[in-house]
Amino acid sequence: MSDKEKLPTSVEEGGWGDKPQDHYGYESEKERHDKRGLEDWEMVEKMDQQDPSIPYWFVAIFVVLLIVAIGLTFPFWGNRPGYERPWFDWGIPAGAAWVIVMSFIIYYFVDLRQVLKDKREKKLREQEELQQNGAKDEKDA
Repeated sequence: MSDKEKLPTSVEEGGWGDKPQDHYGYESEKERHDKRGLEDWEMVEKMDQQDPSIPYWFVAIFVVLLIVAIGLTFPFWGNRPGYERPWFDWGIPAGAAWVIVMSFIIYYFVDLRQVLKDKREKKLREQEELQQNGAKDEKDA
């Protein structure tokens, strides 16, 4: 049987967090990082848990844009000749409600790293408790 006719061998897939000894087919970890990048679980482990929240400058730009958008709804800006607009319509409260609701939803999704951190800490506490209970059982025996 020639090289072209050989059947492919099965690929062993490790579990979450398992590093294969063959570096995923690369000669070294450095070559793997350069050509392939990090695996999902490696990215999660290397993520900085102390990242700052949304920067103040971003919030400031957002507020300025909202003020300009509200100002443009007033009748003295952007009027067409012969078209009178009222000073108040329900678009402003509806837009404000939308901004508030979406801000909370975005904040929830952005702050998922805190949820992941809490889960990791809980898992570590449970492992420590199991180790302490195991050590106590060995002493009792």
